[in-house]
Amino acid sequence: MGTRKKIFDSNPMYERVLFVTASYDHQIKFWQAQSGNCYRTIQHVDSQVNDLEISPDRKFLAVAAYQRIRLYDLLGSNPNPIANYEGMSKNVTTVGFQSECKWMFSAGEDGVVRIWDTRARNTNCQKQYSVGSSANTVCFHPNQREFFIGDQNGNIHIWDIKNDKKTQLQHDRGASVQCISINCDGTYLAAVNGKGYCHRWQITKSSLDGDGSKLEFKSKFLAHQRYAIKCQFSPDETLLATTSADGTTRLWSTLGNIKTLELGNKQQRWVWDCAFSDDSQFIFTASSDGLARLWNTVSGDVIREFTGHSKAITCLAFKDCVAVD
Repeated sequence: MGTRKKIFDSNPMYERVLFVTASYDHQIKFWQAQSGNCYRTIQHVDSQVNDLEISPDRKFLAVAAYQRIRLYDLLGSNPNPIANYEGMSKNVTTVGFQSECKWMFSAGEDGVVRIWDTRARNTNCQKQYSVGSSANTVCFHPNQREFFIGDQNGNIHIWDIKNDKKTQLQHDRGASVQCISINCDGTYLAAVNGKGYCHRWQITKSSLDGDGSKLEFKSKFLAHQRYAIKCQFSPDETLLATTSADGTTRLWSTLGNIKTLELGNKQQRWVWDCAFSDDSQFIFTASSDGLARLWNTVSGDVIREFTGHSKAITCLAFKDCVAVD
């Protein structure tokens, strides 16, 4: 997969790239990554969208917003949600899927992490865990067993859903944990906070039959001078991307916390979200200037700008192309 650049390839043996953005303009837009054209728009008039996630089977789009999650069909053109998940009292900050799409998870400002059964379209919460303060971010470990949750008070919680075991550690007192990312093989965890710092831990135990994961602190560095918003490991595990209110996305080498590239400028204002291509050669960003951008991670050049939103883009979702047998 090393030379795969099918993100711009129209070869019919590859399914299309899925790239979606949401904005303060209350619109969700679907884009052709090759051309930069918007081919579908969904109106989301109730509230801003806080998070987007495409299901692993590429059939559904989950939209996290104020007090609800909506599930949309990606295979058709129906502008209406096919399921609504409600019962939250505040903003839903993050949403994601179990790898086989058997269930969906969410977290929000009410401090509760919830699990929802998506197979039967049962919109009742199946299981939940309260962390005691706003849950800003949730990352599901590749072992499909443990949630890592970052809260407003600077804590990281580990919830082992197999044994319903819960542990907590202090991340950085007084600095809210804004985002958590785990690399693909489940050995390292990164977290960024409201003071602009990035912390890295090694995950020392994550076997399915063991006692659960342990975090061994490795490093702390100032990623941004202002509020850090998002962090994301690249699929090849060589880079860590961080985004910030300072208008930049920075790429760091995972081999030694050395800054390799800075993407962006002050015109972008806040950079809210990012996502790597599967080959790690490109990265999408979403920012407050109303533009989504596609960058080359080696040169730092902007490959494409996606224009059409009238206000800040708050989140994005991306699935790379997949070969068709």
